[in-house]
Amino acid sequence: MFLSGKRALVTGSTSGIGLAMARALKAEGAGLVLSGFGDPDEIAALQEELDAGFSGADLATAAGCEQLMEEAGDVDIIVNNAGMQFVSPVEEFPVEKWEKIIALNLGSAFHTARLGVPYMKKAGWGRIINTASAHSKAASPFKTAYVSAKHGLAGLTKTLALELAEFNITANCISPGYVWTPLVENQIPDTMKARGLTREEVINDVLLAGQPTKKFVQVEEVAAMALFLCRDEAQNINGANWSVDGGWTAK
Repeated sequence: MFLSGKRALVTGSTSGIGLAMARALKAEGAGLVLSGFGDPDEIAALQEELDAGFSGADLATAAGCEQLMEEAGDVDIIVNNAGMQFVSPVEEFPVEKWEKIIALNLGSAFHTARLGVPYMKKAGWGRIINTASAHSKAASPFKTAYVSAKHGLAGLTKTLALELAEFNITANCISPGYVWTPLVENQIPDTMKARGLTREEVINDVLLAGQPTKKFVQVEEVAAMALFLCRDEAQNINGANWSVDGGWTAK
């Protein structure tokens, strides 16, 4: 188990991609800190399953991020996966939704890095992995905040990679296409409303229209990429933005 002795923080890890990443890291020996929201009993069960710590801090605020990092302690691996989505025409886009999406999807990654990097430098090893999106490379209508945040996350990742390269710390993005997770499922009603489509039309003509495979990406596939980026063999993969999108952004 090549991550024995390492400690990993995965935000947004109580379900979906984040949970798959946490399970993959644990399987290779990493100690874990989970972060997110959900049913307390279900979270307690996950903690027991993974022998993991947990923080329920609100990562849409700087204070919440500081609380998270204090509760997590020293970590060798930070996976910034927490995020949310909202779909609306720009002229109707709620300002509070814009601010929260930018804060959670982009701001929290800045805060975990600024607070986590000092330990990584001291340890002489670190991995920062940011779950971006195909929307870090391409835009879609009605997603102003999400697309903006994910493009910003790709830029943040490149900057961290350059700053930290000489300290044996890498920073990389993983950019999935549509993965069948609660985040994707929950945006279907808003997309139906914004575009005047049925549920089936949203799935087939919007969500999967851009993915040449016409299949949803599986959470385990994204987790496998995250795990590889933690290996010593990946030490010279730095500042990259890895597509796991069925060929969406190849077009």
